[in-house]
Amino acid sequence: MGFFSGLIGNAATVSPEQLTKDYGKLLLDTERVELGFKLIRDTFIFTNKRLILIDKQGLTGSKTEYRSISYKSISRFSVETAGTFELDAELKIWISGEMQPSIKKQFSKSVDVYEVQKVLAHYVLN
Repeated sequence: MGFFSGLIGNAATVSPEQLTKDYGKLLLDTERVELGFKLIRDTFIFTNKRLILIDKQGLTGSKTEYRSISYKSISRFSVETAGTFELDAELKIWISGEMQPSIKKQFSKSVDVYEVQKVLAHYVLN
């Protein structure tokens, strides 16, 4: 189901150790990966300092955008849990001054969206 979930747009959890190994060059010396998810070719990483979005572009995925969002610039967020017959949950993040959510991500039921909300709340509200 993991590969199928990825194909239909759902994110799957990736271990902090694997994300640190793959993307450690993006991290500060005092930065650590808290939680991360992969969506086919795209990855998003919650660290103790910021949210990092990795967007592989084009057919070959050779062009990559690394987007860094400080938690203090996040004005609000919402987590919508999956219903009984739905396959996924959704995360929306608004950046300060924007009317529409800047980030929308789908999660499979295997992802604990309450954990995602807890990490965001911890860093955004501190």
